[in-house]
Amino acid sequence: MTDAAVFSPAQRVRAIHVSEILRITDHAQALKRAGRPVIVLGAGEPDFDTPENIRHAASQAIARGDTRYTVLDGSPAMKAAVQLKFKRDNALDFALDEISVSAGAKQVIFNALMASLNPGDEVILPAPYWTSYADIVQICGGVPVSVACGEENGFRLTAAQLQAAITPRTRWLFLNSPSNPSGAAYSAAQLKPITDVLLEHPGVWVLADDIYEHILYDGLAFATPVAVEPRLRDRTLTVNGVSKAYAMTGWRVGYGAGPRALIAAMAVVQSQSTSCPSSVSQAAAIEALTGPQDIVAERCASFQQRRDFVVAALNRTPGLHCRVPEGAFYTFASCAGVLGKRTAGGALLQTDSDFCRYLLQEVEVAVVPGSVFGLAPYFRISYATSMAQLEEACARIAAACAALS
Repeated sequence: MTDAAVFSPAQRVRAIHVSEILRITDHAQALKRAGRPVIVLGAGEPDFDTPENIRHAASQAIARGDTRYTVLDGSPAMKAAVQLKFKRDNALDFALDEISVSAGAKQVIFNALMASLNPGDEVILPAPYWTSYADIVQICGGVPVSVACGEENGFRLTAAQLQAAITPRTRWLFLNSPSNPSGAAYSAAQLKPITDVLLEHPGVWVLADDIYEHILYDGLAFATPVAVEPRLRDRTLTVNGVSKAYAMTGWRVGYGAGPRALIAAMAVVQSQSTSCPSSVSQAAAIEALTGPQDIVAERCASFQQRRDFVVAALNRTPGLHCRVPEGAFYTFASCAGVLGKRTAGGALLQTDSDFCRYLLQEVEVAVVPGSVFGLAPYFRISYATSMAQLEEACARIAAACAALS
């Protein structure tokens, strides 16, 4: 007999692990299944059901037998729905061959980087950033360049920071507004200095991740780079999807719009991975984008009430501080004031990861440390859950902080 072959992972994935957000959430869910009263505030997933009209559209598609392969990167009807959405919501006109539809917005991003990055190309990521950005860049052979965007500027990138970060190897800048994890959003006026810098660097492309577009508060108008500066159109990919606004995370439909050459190259990548998105999910997404939109605003109002509660509760808790986010459904609070303190068991809290581990172990609340998103010492709460759960979670967090010495 011979020893079993030892698996050796490819170099491209050796330094990459399963998303820390998913790991924390999975661990917390396992504790819940074991009977522990854990409150999970880690997942970026609306607690609402997919609206009835959207579910009905999917059922009708199944009944019609629309269950076969569609066009590789989205059916003509799906692309037409995306075309309508961009025109209606953003005053942007895209031809159907400037649109790509994938199994989620994450796949759109992956396809774009796989199709465009050469080894050593740099991608500027304003931090805090969604954890998957950096890992996707690395898998695709690129180099993530993290730029710390502090709370003093609302977690937003400044023109000076962008100018300093650009090098001859810079290929992309990622802009996510409203942001996961900070909830920070850029107004058109705040985007303009950024787009002005980009005009000076014609080799730098822009990936605008607009997935939280419709979850924006206090009357702030949504802004996206190409609408602010049309001269960037030929080197911008605008990414969006139906998962957040329409509570369709499990349907896995995302889309992007950009230059034909990029879209065509992304189709090549997709052709050798997943091929077309689910035909039934596309039917549901068409209804989401073209059907009644009232429920989006109604649910946004509910998220705003939750935001206001969580921000106020955190700011009443000694040692914590939380700015008011402009959008998405996350708070990104500083825990600097509790670091250096000890738990009742004598453990010293030195990092935001220590603090988050303490909350899970001692009061059974699962949150995500800011270091996972490239900026510490903070922690992210997803308030896309019931008010009852949020009230209990915030009470537990306050008690945990009060027990420190």
